[in-house]
Formats: sequence, C-alpha cells, structure tokens
Amino acid sequence: MFGLMFIQRTSASWPCNLPTSLRKPLLLRNSSCKMSSDSHWLSPADRDQLVMELRATGWMEVEDRDAIFKELHFKTFNQAFGFMSRVALQAEKMNHHPEWFNVYNKVQITLTTHDCGGLSKRDIKMAKFIDKVALSM
Repeated sequence: MFGLMFIQRTSASWPCNLPTSLRKPLLLRNSSCKMSSDSHWLSPADRDQLVMELRATGWMEVEDRDAIFKELHFKTFNQAFGFMSRVALQAEKMNHHPEWFNVYNKVQITLTTHDCGGLSKRDIKMAKFIDKVALSM
C-alpha cells in the first residue's frame, strides 16, 4: 500500500527559508525511512572543507537550498548521454540519484540528499564520481 503526503508550500523556497537548525526535524518528523550513516547532514566543519574542495573542480553551492550544482559541457550529445548513463549506473548502485537536466551537449546536475534535507557524504561521493567520469570522457 502506498501512502501519499501532500504539502502546501507557503513560499518558493520552503522549507529552505527556515533556519538550518529547524529544517531536519521538520522534514523527518513524519518520515519512516532509515538513513545510512552517509545520508546524515555533514557537520559544519566537514561541510566547509568538502564543499571547498569541490569548488576547486567547478561545483557551486545552490542559493536558497542546501545543495551543490555543476554544469558540464561535452563535445556531442552522444558524449553527454554516455556520461549520464555512466552516472546513472553508479546512482543506482548508491541508491542516490541526481537532479539533472540535459540539452544537446550540456548537462546540469544538482546534488542533495532528500532523506536529510541537505548535503550529506553521499552527495560528496557522487560529486567526486561525477568529476572522475567527466575527466575520462
């Protein structure tokens, strides 16, 4: 049996307009999912260090959201699609799927962990995998 939950959004950035300290309890209050250890929010010190490392490879923090973003350009659509296919296979293995958008040779990727409502170690692992695949193309 599937259950549906409807949430009325009060603003475009909800729940991200809440202070960080309030987001996690609000998002998980009615959640019955079990999170792995790499699905928990990053500590502020870990987050600062890891995001700084990713910035050096072109990742950016998303405004009004606890997420990271990167835009990649490939020579052809086939190369972009091949890249997405390799990332999709890894995403299935990790059970951690990116939000992405593709037009011809351009791929835009946003990573966040929906289970915890923000960045986690899973996002960092996926971002590093994405960078590795992009360099090999």
